[in-house]
Amino acid sequence: MKRALIAALLMLAACDSEPNDAILDIGGGRPGDPATLAPSNLTSFFDCLRENNATLISAHRGGRHDGLTENSIENFEATLAHTPAFMETDIARTRDGVLVLMHDDTVDRTTNGSGDVSSMTSAQFQALRLRDYQGNVLAASPPTLRQALDWADGKTVLELDVKRGVSYEDVAAEVRDAGAMSRVIFITYSVDGASRLARVAPEAMIYTTITRAGDLDTLQRRGVDLTHIVAWLGDEGLDEGLLHALNARGVEARWGIFGNDADFASAAEAGVQGVAVNDPDAAFAAIDAADDDEDNDAVQCAR
Repeated sequence: MKRALIAALLMLAACDSEPNDAILDIGGGRPGDPATLAPSNLTSFFDCLRENNATLISAHRGGRHDGLTENSIENFEATLAHTPAFMETDIARTRDGVLVLMHDDTVDRTTNGSGDVSSMTSAQFQALRLRDYQGNVLAASPPTLRQALDWADGKTVLELDVKRGVSYEDVAAEVRDAGAMSRVIFITYSVDGASRLARVAPEAMIYTTITRAGDLDTLQRRGVDLTHIVAWLGDEGLDEGLLHALNARGVEARWGIFGNDADFASAAEAGVQGVAVNDPDAAFAAIDAADDDEDNDAVQCAR
């Protein structure tokens, strides 16, 4: 059975709903071209992952690459050079209200500057230069959310982790203005957070922490469309019973695997629809290698 994401997308024609809604283009048909993963209908895409026991790779903060740094377009591009993946990124807000990509409250760790993001103007923020993981200053500046949304169009889906001090309303407005609501996923950490986001943007796809199957009932009572929910199961021991209970109700689930000795293939074998990882290249290779179908090279047909 196909367990790698490439297989699920090739089987989209067998799915009942909107069979042509996903695009997987590894190499763009030419050697050396980057991968793209840009489904046009996320609900159908996740349904197909579940129905075909396939696993999506989410690159945590865009993945980790020497000579680059997290939450940068250059880092996203480095991941897509080898691996079809969605890009998880963090959304902060400058003093003058511009939404930008930054995980920490301050810019100290990943740029050549210092201070709180919230105390800087957007001009000050974009005058900074990023630092790589070794501390070297790069030519690139930290991007705004709008720059990332425009870059991602037709390439990948951005998974938006809205940080402290940033409102769902502001992020949803920016996403709508960019015409990008169908190609982003919002990250929340509670049923309450998911319920609030669904009120702000009922059309949005939402990742949210689910600790028991009854959380789905709570979401339904609050008017949340469960076809727009993907459950986050944490980054510790996988609760396979909860995973199967969610899947039985048509809800997909994802899990975090961030350790250096991560067993990505086992996660896919367990039937998780998504894995959030620091090393997307290794995750894709391990999941693809675990595929017991001889037709792995059929990904060529999607080019």
